Amino acid sequence: MFQATTIVGTDKAVFYDELASQLNGLLSGEADHIANAANTSALIFDMLPDLNWAGFYFPYGDELVLGPFQGKPACVRIAVGRGVCGTAVKSGRSIVVEDVLAFPGHIACDAASRSELVVPLFRDGKFIGVIDLDSPSVGRFDATDRDGIEKLAAIYVLASSLNA
Repeated sequence: MFQATTIVGTDKAVFYDELASQLNGLLSGEADHIANAANTSALIFDMLPDLNWAGFYFPYGDELVLGPFQGKPACVRIAVGRGVCGTAVKSGRSIVVEDVLAFPGHIACDAASRSELVVPLFRDGKFIGVIDLDSPSVGRFDATDRDGIEKLAAIYVLASSLNA
């Protein structure tokens, strides 16, 4: 197994390819979106260094509601358009925040979080949730992390059925 502590430079892209392969195997044959979110967040939290939270939020009306996650207790409800998660939903694109203290309207669920990566999930053009990652380090996430987590998000969406 590729060790998360070796993620540097070009090795980071290779790491995400390996992680995608592991996620494909982990979700193979399972369609339940909650079970798959639980295993996806556990794999990400276990394998990526320097995280203090990894999890999902799912839409419920005009809000995002907490789904499976790894880390400290989290905000349960986030309004669409608020915070990094709500902004990612409203914009329809992934957001990398180098320093959450500089992000207007950041919601501090864990005061230790200093950077964040949020990837919205879509199936057939319909928004179905977000993957949210937090780190206690400023500048933890970059474009390679965004691309890698987007790849994992696509695997999750393909494997999961909201009606399972």
